[in-house]
Amino acid sequence: MNEDPLTAILRSKSESSRFQILVEIAENQPAVRQQEIAAKLGVTPQAVSEYIRELVESGMVNAKGRGHYEVTRRGIEWILTHAESLESYARHIRRDIIQQVSIWTALAAEDLGDGEIVGVFMKDGLLYTSRSPQQAMGTTTFPAHRGEDVGVAKLNGLIDHHEGVIHVGKVPRVERGGSRNVRKDLLLQLVASVQFVGAVGLEALVALQSIGKKPDMFFGAREGVIEAAFHGLECALIIVDEEFTDFLKRCEAAGLTYTIHELVTQ
Repeated sequence: MNEDPLTAILRSKSESSRFQILVEIAENQPAVRQQEIAAKLGVTPQAVSEYIRELVESGMVNAKGRGHYEVTRRGIEWILTHAESLESYARHIRRDIIQQVSIWTALAAEDLGDGEIVGVFMKDGLLYTSRSPQQAMGTTTFPAHRGEDVGVAKLNGLIDHHEGVIHVGKVPRVERGGSRNVRKDLLLQLVASVQFVGAVGLEALVALQSIGKKPDMFFGAREGVIEAAFHGLECALIIVDEEFTDFLKRCEAAGLTYTIHELVTQ
C-alpha cells in the first residue's frame, strides 16, 4: 500500500527537502542555481546536487546541460499531489482545529450565561454577541453581563462584515493659506457624514477646530483611520496636502476604498 503523501512529506526530512527542491527547480527553470537553493533551504550545495541527481534518475527532472534543468510531467504531478495534501491539511488546521481552540473576544449585547450558543456580529466596528441567530455562531466560555467582554469559542460561519470607505479631505500647507483657505461648509458636511475623523498636520487640526470638531485621532491618525475602515467604519481623514498622495498609496496598498474631497477655497 502506498504511503499517504502528506504523512511522507511531514515525517521524512529527505522527502520534504526533495519536494522543496523540486518546487525551486520548477520556479527557476531552466537556469537553476544550486547554491541559491541551498542557502534558501538551509542545506549544503552538495546535498542539493545529490537530490537533483536523484530527481533526474527518478524521471521527475530532465537535465538540459550544466546548471539547466526542467521538471517533467511526472515531476509536476508529484508536486501537485503533495501540494494538494498540504493544502488540505492546512485547511483542516484552520477550520477544524484552530477555530475550535481559539477564543474570540466580543461585547455581550445582553446578559449571557456560560456555554450558551450565541450569534456573533459586527456593529460600529466592534464585535458583539447575543442569543440572536447570526451567520456566525459560537459558544460563550463564561457568563457576562450586558456590555462586558466575553469569550466566544467554537466559532463557525462568516461574520457579516463590510469595510468602510475613507473620505480624504485635502488641506493646504500654511504657506498656501493653511486652514484659512478651507471651505468650512464642505468640511462640516464631510465630517457630519462619517463615524470616525482623523487629522494629519496642524493645518488640518485647526481647520476642524474652526468648525467645532475635535478629531477622534491626531497622533497616529493615518493608521487609526485605516484600522477603523477595516472594522467597517465610515471614516474621514483631513490631511495636509504634502501628505495626501502618500496616504492614498497606503489606502490602495491596503485594498481600501477611498473618495477625495476638495476643501480648498477658489
